[in-house]
Amino acid sequence: MTVSPRTWLVTGSSTGLGRALVTELLARGETVAATARDPGTLADLRPPASGTLWTARLDVTDPEQVRQVVDAAAQALGRLDVVVSNAGYALVGAAEEASGEQVDRQIRTNLTGPIHLARAALPYLRAQGGGRIIQISSMAGQRGSPGTAVYCATKWGVEGFFESLAAEVKGFGIGVTIVEPGTVHTGFFGRSKELTTASPAYAGTPAAILRRRAQDGRLPCRGDLAKMAAAVVDVATGPTAPLRLALGSDAYATIRRGLTARLAELEDQRQVAFSTDLDAGDGSTPHRGPEGNDDAHHRPGARQSR
Repeated sequence: MTVSPRTWLVTGSSTGLGRALVTELLARGETVAATARDPGTLADLRPPASGTLWTARLDVTDPEQVRQVVDAAAQALGRLDVVVSNAGYALVGAAEEASGEQVDRQIRTNLTGPIHLARAALPYLRAQGGGRIIQISSMAGQRGSPGTAVYCATKWGVEGFFESLAAEVKGFGIGVTIVEPGTVHTGFFGRSKELTTASPAYAGTPAAILRRRAQDGRLPCRGDLAKMAAAVVDVATGPTAPLRLALGSDAYATIRRGLTARLAELEDQRQVAFSTDLDAGDGSTPHRGPEGNDDAHHRPGARQSR
């Protein structure tokens, strides 16, 4: 990482965590490229004398526009040190109720948008010898919940992509952190949400209850937006950063419950899992037991099935 001030690119900067991040960064005297679908929503941002603000229109569902904006920001500001992929929204309702267009738009915004952003930024980070990519995920990226199936699918998708990407780019001095916030008062369940069309078949189900609460604005929130933004900046500017960062006591509890349940279920399947290995003497490579690291997927030159 370079010395302060650093240059940041933040998507989805008009509201919520993106807005809080830009505000925090400018207050610290950083250089920020803030993007939004409507850059007019950023007009009231006023950087202090020590900070620099550059803004642009960006719809992350347009891969060509993503590339153009990343190029323009890097050229205008000289470099990119930290790229924060924050743009996203929630599709609320049962999966069966969602239209095909709603599903596709959710995926283009929350999953393929961040992938295209990272791919566009990586050549600049590699060329300068390092940097950071911060992907805003959710506690929903570690544990699914009824009423947000499509949203959770996108968050589990970005978690898989950025975990893999972290291993690919580590050797270039590029760090990757997946941020998993809990509930917080933002526009997420306000103007940024989208609802499925209610189906009588799902009346009274958990998915319908969540949609009604989101529609009425009756979802409890525990997180402090400013504290979350400060925590993200602190982690991104540290000498090292974790692969994942949980924010909020509810995020910690939800993720812990999800991981604990998945691990318990895996342990229950141990006998079945090992029973499907090739038998000794039939050309297989002996394994070292459940704690061994002799995994063909990780051996150099090993062939992997598709």
